Amino acid sequence: MQTIKQHFKIKATPEEIFNAITNPLAIELWSGYPAIMEPKEDTEFSLWDGDITGKNLKMIPNEQIIQEWYFGEQEDKSIVTITLRNQKGSTYIELVHTNVPDNDYEELLEGWREYYWGAVKKYFE
Repeated sequence: MQTIKQHFKIKATPEEIFNAITNPLAIELWSGYPAIMEPKEDTEFSLWDGDITGKNLKMIPNEQIIQEWYFGEQEDKSIVTITLRNQKGSTYIELVHTNVPDNDYEELLEGWREYYWGAVKKYFE
């Protein structure tokens, strides 16, 4: 099991970023795929046609999202924590993804950087 830690800065407010990653219509605009997502705790989500599924554990609007990502029969929960901080007209984003299966690590590392946050950055900038 491994941990992914990444930081990003996007020219948008925390409110705009939070909406972009929790509103299914916005997710579809930047990802190109239908999404099932509610900005509520204890709700399940599905992204990229079901390639990523999980549960929203904690939602602090415009500040933090904590999710459990499902990886088959894995015993240790894979937890994603996204923290948003306002930084002079931009948003500083901290991502921590724990208990990433070794065989999924490289793919998820690139996926977060290119297909998730890279796509969100293009959406705003």
